Amino acid sequence: MSFVPVTGPATFRTGEPATIEFTDADGVRRVALPVRAALPVLSRSRSVDDAHPSVRLLSGAALLGLRLVAAGKVAPDDAGRAWRVDRLEARDHEAVERLAHARAYDDLPAADAADIVRGMLDAVADTLPRAAPAGRRAPAPGDPQQPAQPGQPDRPSTPEEFADRVRRRLAERRRERPDRGEGDTVLPELVRVSLRVEADEEELVAGTVRVVLQVHDERDPLHVCDAALLWTAGPAEHGFGGRARVHASIALRAAGDAWPVLDRLLALAVPDQLTLDGDEIASLLDHVGALRDARVDVHWPRALGPELTTRAVLDQRRGPAEPGGRNPELPLQESPFSAEGLFSFSWQVSLHGEVLSDAEMAELARAAGPVIKLRGAWTVVDPTTAQRARRRLIRKATGAQALAAALTGVTELPATGEDQPATAEVVVGASLLRVREQLLDAATRTPLAEPAGLDARLRDYQRHGLTWLADLTGLGLGACLADDMGLGKTITLIALHLHRLERGLSRGGPTLVVCPASLLGNWEAEVERFAPGVPVRRFHGSSRDLAGLAPHANSSRSPGKHDKSAWGAGMVLTTYGTLRRDADTLAAVDWDLVVADEAQHVKNSRTSTARALRRLPSRARVALTGTPVENDLTELWSILDWCVPGLLGSRQAFRRVWGAPIESGAEPTKARQFADLIGPFLLRRRKSDPGIAPELPPKTETDHLLGLTREQVVLYEAFVKDTMERIERADEETRRGLVLALLTGLKQICNHPAQFLRQNLGPSASPDSGASKLAAASSRRAAGGSGAVRLTGRSEKLELLDELVGTVLAEGGAVLVFTQYVALARLVEQHLTALGVPHQFLHGGTPVAQREAMVDRFQAGEVPVFLLSLKAGGTGLNLTRADHVVHFDRWWNPAVEEQATDRAYRIGQTRPVQVHRMVTRGTIEERVAQLLDRKRQLADAVLARGDAALTELSNEELRDLVTLRRQAREQARDEDQR
Repeated sequence: MSFVPVTGPATFRTGEPATIEFTDADGVRRVALPVRAALPVLSRSRSVDDAHPSVRLLSGAALLGLRLVAAGKVAPDDAGRAWRVDRLEARDHEAVERLAHARAYDDLPAADAADIVRGMLDAVADTLPRAAPAGRRAPAPGDPQQPAQPGQPDRPSTPEEFADRVRRRLAERRRERPDRGEGDTVLPELVRVSLRVEADEEELVAGTVRVVLQVHDERDPLHVCDAALLWTAGPAEHGFGGRARVHASIALRAAGDAWPVLDRLLALAVPDQLTLDGDEIASLLDHVGALRDARVDVHWPRALGPELTTRAVLDQRRGPAEPGGRNPELPLQESPFSAEGLFSFSWQVSLHGEVLSDAEMAELARAAGPVIKLRGAWTVVDPTTAQRARRRLIRKATGAQALAAALTGVTELPATGEDQPATAEVVVGASLLRVREQLLDAATRTPLAEPAGLDARLRDYQRHGLTWLADLTGLGLGACLADDMGLGKTITLIALHLHRLERGLSRGGPTLVVCPASLLGNWEAEVERFAPGVPVRRFHGSSRDLAGLAPHANSSRSPGKHDKSAWGAGMVLTTYGTLRRDADTLAAVDWDLVVADEAQHVKNSRTSTARALRRLPSRARVALTGTPVENDLTELWSILDWCVPGLLGSRQAFRRVWGAPIESGAEPTKARQFADLIGPFLLRRRKSDPGIAPELPPKTETDHLLGLTREQVVLYEAFVKDTMERIERADEETRRGLVLALLTGLKQICNHPAQFLRQNLGPSASPDSGASKLAAASSRRAAGGSGAVRLTGRSEKLELLDELVGTVLAEGGAVLVFTQYVALARLVEQHLTALGVPHQFLHGGTPVAQREAMVDRFQAGEVPVFLLSLKAGGTGLNLTRADHVVHFDRWWNPAVEEQATDRAYRIGQTRPVQVHRMVTRGTIEERVAQLLDRKRQLADAVLARGDAALTELSNEELRDLVTLRRQAREQARDEDQR
């Protein structure tokens, strides 16, 4: 093989004889061989990975030629001097074309490749027959005459005679082979087996059946016969080839591995059938799945098949509720969902789709064997069905568990033995079916009218929201209203309070609203404006108390607008901080409604605030939030598990059943089932939805791609180099903190060097950093030798802000400026003060009274520029005076940014809103902006975990994320030269 090169082009040449010239890849070595000598080379070249395409083409043609010669498809040419392929069928010509198309190469078209293949076929046909009758060639003139041998013709055979002899011998061999049928058809030899169940009346009465072994053609399953016929008759009777019996034995042995009872057939000389007793019938039913996996089907007669089916039925239990006390998290009002153990899952058995009666179920449970007569007909009962008939109760269920199963249509079955928990489809009973239909229709049915005490007209979508809340809370269920910010969740809740009061559902009980401190004033103002007769008080500050909160005796009647005595206990407003500190006082009141506004504040169920919220007794719970999922599905579980305790199971069960499969995308049906489950309890409308807020003006969003100054480039690259070296040396625990510090530092550098260097804000944050010397030098240059820090000329973001503020002031508008860093806002505040621009700054440390005054001043047009920290001012505030919103830096979650934008873009806004997002080109900010764009496309799907997810990147991925792109460096250098 090594002597003949096959890595270079091979050339086929016709002639006497036909030859093939082989070359190496460099074209230096050349070896020419006749086709007869080249055949072994071509055969072995098929396993050579680097063989030239021309060699592969000739190799394929040689193999095809050998097959045609073996089939006798050869004949002399017209001159009688050479052999060629002949009598080719349509499939042979198709094989030539397929080979030519598959092996065409470089500039050789398929048509030319087909000509080469045909020439090679004739050369192979001419080579092989010539080698066989070499001793029968005609004697040359002058050769001595040889005496004729007995049985040898007196004259040499002609090519035509030799061809006839070859054909006769091939025909004789075909007649001798048992795998040929009439018309020279090939009988099948590859087979598989199946089992056919049979029984007569006497056998069924005795509890036995027969299993007959069948044999099927592998390619044509309808070609079937009993194994007894295959073993005892010939091909004419059963239609299988001579080796079919061997393959059937192999298939039977594999079936025996799946169901050991079949080993008894292997011991029989003729494996025809087995008689099964009751235990073996049960064993067969247990192993049907294993046999199917082994490609062995079990065929039951129509009159005896396993026609019993089971399904789980969910309905209310007969009998009293479970003893042992009430779960304090369940609603106070009487409803099917305010007690535990009132529902149960049980098995229902059907025959041909018709449910068995109690008497038939009892008969089935008493059956001693797997063959039983029901409704005048015999049927086979598998062990699982029999067990379910004997133990019909699957498990008891709470109201929330029953609701979950009714909405998803599935329930989890208890684990048995070593098996993992499985799921089963559920049929909902009549009592729960009515509740399910009511839940599904709540958000779309004819809406309720506004309560008489509401001093406002609700929009259509708000009335639908009121109706939905009224239906769910009327059942003692909680709800999560997740409308976009600015769509009027507050007024909808006020209307719900009035509706429950007028219908006597609240019994005059108070409503508790828990919200961030910045929203207390807004809630109080909204209640006084839209429900002027409802008492409202704040439970906040040092003088808080709940004295006199008991409902009035006549509070069940419908109040008049000015009838103060009929308004019940009214509404109490408190903050999450107060709730955490004074949970015992608030838990001592039996509230009608507990409302968690901006419920994402309790998205972590393990915090003390979330635990305190769960302690509050109430008839119903309502969560309000514009972002039910900020980071991952566990946050949604925390909110909904407070609204409807037990609906989604425990936190661990939720992650196993819903969270992990949905986030991984491994089970697409899970997302649909989860949407079915939470849909009735979570109502989400967007401003962009048709008919929701058609009067809202347009909103324009612009990403401003900015460059870095020379100072920022130096700081950025030095900080990346120093911190990445430390990250690569750090252990896993230390690494996480370093990555977060790196991301924070780079975002600060992109904002303004003074923020990163903490100029005018105290000592440097990183005195031991490798960038500290550069930072100190930069700080001295920025100060210009004096105590004042120069802010201008060091950040394009600040320069763009100057332009935007100038434009806004010239147009008589107002602007909101959001940043996640209080330190940066202080720098911007200092800069605006130097420019003489009126402004104010709201952050987490701003007192509640001062926050409300700031909002009032801004809305009144007294202050045109409002600086807000994203955490403190990004939710709850109504700032429709602004027609421009600036995001100075990017947050990791687009939902948080959209919430902040909705401070201005909400109901009540009459002017178009311009949203400006600042992004530094070539930096981590630009890569994060790209990630945020992809997140927005996912809408309400599962979000990634923000900066926490970035800590799990590999060192190479992290370096790629934070490395400054060359374009940004070159742009900064060009700006510096100017």
